[in-house]
Amino acid sequence: MECALACSASATIALLSCRQIRWGKTRSAKLPKIWSSSWRSGSSKRNRSLHTVALSTTAGFGSTMEAPAAADAPHLNYMWSDNKRPRVCIVGGGFGGLYTALRLESLVWPDDKKPQVVLIDQSERFIFKPLLYELLSGEVETWEIAPQFSDLLANTDVRFLKDRVKCLYPCDHLGTNAPTAGTVHLESGLLIEYDWLVLAIGAEAKLDIVPGAADYALPFYTLEDALRVDKKLRELERENFGKDSAIRVAVVGCGYGGVELAATISERLQEKGIVQAINVEKTVLPNAPAGNREAALKVLLSRKVQLLLGYFVRCIKQGVEYQTSDTESKSTDSAADHSESVILELQPAERGLEGQIITADIVLWTIGSKPLLPELEPSDKPYNIPLNVRGQAETDETLRVKGHPRIFAVGDSSALRDENGKVLPATAQVAFQQADFAGWNLWAAINDRPLLPFRYQNLGEMMTLGRCDAAVSPSFTDGLTLEGFVGHTARKIAYLIRLPTDKHRVKVGISWLLKSTVDSVATVQTMLAKAQSGS
Repeated sequence: MECALACSASATIALLSCRQIRWGKTRSAKLPKIWSSSWRSGSSKRNRSLHTVALSTTAGFGSTMEAPAAADAPHLNYMWSDNKRPRVCIVGGGFGGLYTALRLESLVWPDDKKPQVVLIDQSERFIFKPLLYELLSGEVETWEIAPQFSDLLANTDVRFLKDRVKCLYPCDHLGTNAPTAGTVHLESGLLIEYDWLVLAIGAEAKLDIVPGAADYALPFYTLEDALRVDKKLRELERENFGKDSAIRVAVVGCGYGGVELAATISERLQEKGIVQAINVEKTVLPNAPAGNREAALKVLLSRKVQLLLGYFVRCIKQGVEYQTSDTESKSTDSAADHSESVILELQPAERGLEGQIITADIVLWTIGSKPLLPELEPSDKPYNIPLNVRGQAETDETLRVKGHPRIFAVGDSSALRDENGKVLPATAQVAFQQADFAGWNLWAAINDRPLLPFRYQNLGEMMTLGRCDAAVSPSFTDGLTLEGFVGHTARKIAYLIRLPTDKHRVKVGISWLLKSTVDSVATVQTMLAKAQSGS
């Protein structure tokens, strides 16, 4: 479907000439009003069936609105409820997008300048990614770390649209007095004109680095990824129940994601599993604080995780079904019991090591990600938004995209650089802070106030190492690392504070407190039972 031009005169005329129709004879309070227009022009075939859609306040703010189906449907123009107040469109509902919307909602606005905000995401749930590992260990439930946008935004004026962005048509770089700063084109066919745009589209796992990774490796990046990995582990646990063979797990990458996965899964499988962690560096967590690295190594070695350091994966391919006779010696990884195995060919990253071939039942991929912004560039006007080599938008220090005064970029979509010229890492901590500044700078821009330059403050680094184990290295004290149960508690409290809304924080806090109480009682009962049996 061809994208409609954002600033075309035909779109403007269609908006002004739309006529109201009713949903049958009566109008339900739960349904949005719809205005439709079929503006026709003999000179423009493109806009002969252009329609507009107006969503009224009767639908309720904070609700989930799904646009009409896109299959051969005419373009629909989203009509904002107020033509005078600023229109802010936020693309992406991750840390950067959702927290920017909540920041805008929390600020004090003049009555005539409080913006209308639309948040767009392809999923109906916000994902608190740092706690995805707890899904595998059973510490958290899905609703705790993946609440629905409709619940989070229920008491706000932010409108949520579940849809996927197809392409962007910015106009603010043209320097004209256009009636809109640009248009967002959704896959459903809906067109959203905006005055201000926030790019928080996020990124996805990059599986095209190594041949076979896209076919045989599982990424661990989204809620769907985590649920898929958990399902696969459950299947393997059922298949190997009562057998002598162990479940073989290969984790590619030993950054924070790889180490947290290896520690969590090794604790879950215990003696029923063999976890191998592969890293091109000669150590795990090469860029982490020394305290976190030492704590991670201690936990991984205590759980007998096999560290294959100094190797990179050359290719991944489907294994063959092995058969052994009584006279043949069984291999150390019991390959004879696994007909759906995957083979990883490892090549040494430096001299002195020999190549290896390992076999796994499940391969988890934790290295590499790619921003999604390049996929939103329209084919007829490529790269209106300046991108770096990684596909991130180049921004100035106020988080505005260079050359586009009406577009802000945060999180994975932003290529903001620090004082040393280095691009800030795509972490949750950076996105948190950028969302706070983006919300404030939008307020300043709309109210003709000076914008603030963003300054990143590293508050420290945290990681989980199992159900009751973690490592936390705060930045305010050099050399201090909280480990074990203390680190685990500190990490959970820090992330509880960072949850999106007060209501959700209270619900999750109560849930975690109840679980902790039950676990403590069970632990005491176990200790008393052991003491009685010993006496």
